[in-house]
Amino acid sequence: MSDKSRQMTPEEAAEFTEQVFNKAREGDAAMMAALLTKGLPPNLRNHKGDTLLMLAAYHGHVDTVKVLLEHKADPEIRNDNGQSPIAGAAFKGDLAVIKALVDGGAQVEGSSFDGRTALMMAAMFNRVEVVDYLISKGADPKAKDANGITALEAAKTMGASDTVAQLEKLLG
Repeated sequence: MSDKSRQMTPEEAAEFTEQVFNKAREGDAAMMAALLTKGLPPNLRNHKGDTLLMLAAYHGHVDTVKVLLEHKADPEIRNDNGQSPIAGAAFKGDLAVIKALVDGGAQVEGSSFDGRTALMMAAMFNRVEVVDYLISKGADPKAKDANGITALEAAKTMGASDTVAQLEKLLG
């Protein structure tokens, strides 16, 4: 029997899968492209429900995000906590990743299980540029989460003074 026809053991498969998720975390776009071209499922999920796209977006790797989206990764898959890639990028304040996700089909108003939108995340963490961009793409500053909290109220609770002023001006 040749080496090429040998099947991976479950342990080898688990180790390989973990290495793949590390490549997404590290932003190895070239390796990700090679793996996806060879048949790696673009929506592969880890034990926390994170997709490769979620990990690349959260860790700020715009080139890897673009590669995954080109290979049909779904920007709307939530992890086990209900978080979307765009919300993770909004939390981090990574405008380039957010733009790539929106260009790749992410819903600007897509919310987590608790109703929190990317705009709310950006407002809470004082991400002025991200708030501007999301609103320019149609995010609703009056939207409320499951507890009835708006982006402005969330920003006030977190003491995010720049986005509080920004949203107050916008909402007049």
